[in-house]
Amino acid sequence: MEPGEIRPVAICVFRDGDKIYVGRYVDPSTGETFFRPLGGAICFGERGCDCIIRELREEMGAEVKDLAFVGMLENMFIYDAKPGHEIVLIYQADFEDPEIYGAASVLCRDDDGEFPAYWIPLADFETGRAVLYPEGLLDLLASD
Repeated sequence: MEPGEIRPVAICVFRDGDKIYVGRYVDPSTGETFFRPLGGAICFGERGCDCIIRELREEMGAEVKDLAFVGMLENMFIYDAKPGHEIVLIYQADFEDPEIYGAASVLCRDDDGEFPAYWIPLADFETGRAVLYPEGLLDLLASD
């Protein structure tokens, strides 16, 4: 992302009871560990829902079903000591493969390398034991 650029992003929330499926990331400049639902940048001419389908195939080889739009957040942040600005489309879906729901973690791959994804209880984010981005997502999920 170029400095001063606003990036359109789509992410997808997968639920399993009181847990959501999220990737684990570490900010290289601060060492902060945080979690974020899977997804990525929307390509020119691509719809947000199509971005989710493409990203889940690319990142973990998974197919989704019952994809539905949940809401939108504006995300301004600092990552790797650089400012970022995203418009984030949030979707919710189910995995077609039921085995993903029983997996403790899955190793995913994106343009920056490999990262693990886990089922994390929402309570961990609500109590501050874990950090969930983008900011405002937890409130959006609570109102859904």
